[in-house]
Amino acid sequence: MERVIDKVALVSGGSRGIGAAVAARLHGEGARVVIGDILDEEGKETAQRMGSGALYVHLDVTSPQDWEAAVGAAVETFGGLNILVNNAGIVNFASIEEYTLEQWNAVIGVNLTGTFLGIKAAIPAMKQSKGGSIINISSIAGMRGYEQIPGYTASKFGVRGLTKSAALDLGPHGIRVNSVHPGVIATPMTADIESDMSHVALGRVGHPGEVADLVLYLAAKESSFVTGAEFVIDGGDIAGMVTRPKET
Repeated sequence: MERVIDKVALVSGGSRGIGAAVAARLHGEGARVVIGDILDEEGKETAQRMGSGALYVHLDVTSPQDWEAAVGAAVETFGGLNILVNNAGIVNFASIEEYTLEQWNAVIGVNLTGTFLGIKAAIPAMKQSKGGSIINISSIAGMRGYEQIPGYTASKFGVRGLTKSAALDLGPHGIRVNSVHPGVIATPMTADIESDMSHVALGRVGHPGEVADLVLYLAAKESSFVTGAEFVIDGGDIAGMVTRPKET
């Protein structure tokens, strides 16, 4: 299938994890893809594995200049921009009492300001392309609170709200904006975090490819009447808790 044939996508944080899976999925469905990240070697390797129609660019999402250059590379190399996936994100840990301003500024800068800058940078090119789809990767931490990650939680709630506001502003231009809220997904960012999934309906962590499938839907024409919406992909985590039978 070629669900995004002749489309051009830009994926931030695309060197590994969810971002790399998203980039590969879009590329496999016909899109030409620009991978943006600060992990230069991994990003170049990811683009090389994908082959023709994939390009890596250095992208610090806190830099307006880097965003301008990344969008410019998409337009110059592939002729436009139709899909933006704001995926880059970081997490840091401390209780609110111990959480420092430096920690706060770091996580807000990447997760929320980086998403804002990506949207801003993409608008002119998407207007030129007569529309587009912006997919912001938030988290189930944008739906409920978690201890020890106050900045991350605030940033992901912020991405959720920013998505809705941007959807209202950009809808008249044919630009759709939606947010994706993954639960625990097996990525390098979660590799060192112990996750007991026994209380979750499906009883397991998710895989990057499963998130990529959802992003593909939001990038493709099947979702042409979808904007300002939030899509939870968490195995049933925030639906509630299950009690599994004890083994005998």
